Amino acid sequence: MAVRDAVGADGTRIVYRVSGTGRPLVLLHGWAGNLRCWGAAADELAERYRVIAVDLRGHGYSDDPGTGYDDPKAWAGDVAAVLAAEGVEAGAVLLGWSYGGIVATDYLATYGTSAVAGVVYCGAPAHIGRDVPGAAPGPSMEKAIPGVFDEAAGRAVRAFSVFGNANTGPGADKGVDAQRLFGGSLATAPSVRKALFYRTVDNTETLRALDVPVLVLHGTDDPVVPVANGQYILDNAPDARGSLWEGALHGLFIEDRPRFVAEVSGFIDELD
Repeated sequence: MAVRDAVGADGTRIVYRVSGTGRPLVLLHGWAGNLRCWGAAADELAERYRVIAVDLRGHGYSDDPGTGYDDPKAWAGDVAAVLAAEGVEAGAVLLGWSYGGIVATDYLATYGTSAVAGVVYCGAPAHIGRDVPGAAPGPSMEKAIPGVFDEAAGRAVRAFSVFGNANTGPGADKGVDAQRLFGGSLATAPSVRKALFYRTVDNTETLRALDVPVLVLHGTDDPVVPVANGQYILDNAPDARGSLWEGALHGLFIEDRPRFVAEVSGFIDELD
C-alpha cells in the first residue's frame, strides 16, 4: 500500500492511496468523506484489482484551495491528474459513492471514456442542483442542511446525527465504521461541506453519450440520495445495469460488504 499525491489542473494537491494490482479501480468517496471511508471493502477489492482511493479536494489530506468546488472541470482535472500520475491511459473503472458519482461524471463530461472501461454508481447521483432531474436530495440530507454547514461544533454534531445509521445500515453493530465516517465528516472543513452544494450541473447528455458499461447500486430506502436518482442514471445511460437493494440505505459497502464486493467484482470481470 502506498500513499501518493498528484497536482490538479488548478494546482490543487490531491492525495490518494494505492493498493493491490490488476485493473485500476478508482474509488471516489462522498460528500464530507475521505479515502478511508471504504473500510474493509477497499482491502478486499485490492485482492483482485489495483485500488486507487482518492481524497477529493478539500477532504482528507488533499488540499483545500478555497475555489473550484463549483467548477466541473476542476473536479474532472483532479481525477485526470491521479490517473496521469499512475500512468493509467486505458481500462480504468470509476466507482463513485454519493457525491463521488457527480465527480466521476464531471470527469466523463470533460475527458470522455478513453481511459475508462466502466463506471459504478453506488448510492450516487450523476449531477447536482435545484430542479435538475435525477438530483433531488433525500429527506435526511434536507433535514441536515444547513446545520451540517455550521462552524459551531455542537450544532454541526447534532445536524450530522440526523443521518443516523444511513451510512452503515441496520443490523449487526457497525460502531467502528460509523465513528470513522462520522469523524471524517467533522474533520472536513465546514466551508468545504457548504461549497459542494452551491453548484448546478446537469450531466444528462453525458450519461446519454456514454459508450462504456455502467453499474448502478442503490438502496431502495436510501434517505440521503433517493433511489430515483439511481434510476435516472439507468434510464439515460445506454449500457446500464442496476442492482436495487431492497430496504437498503446509503452506505452499501458497509451495510453488506460481501454483496458489494461481489457485485462490483462481477461487473469488472465482465469488462473487455
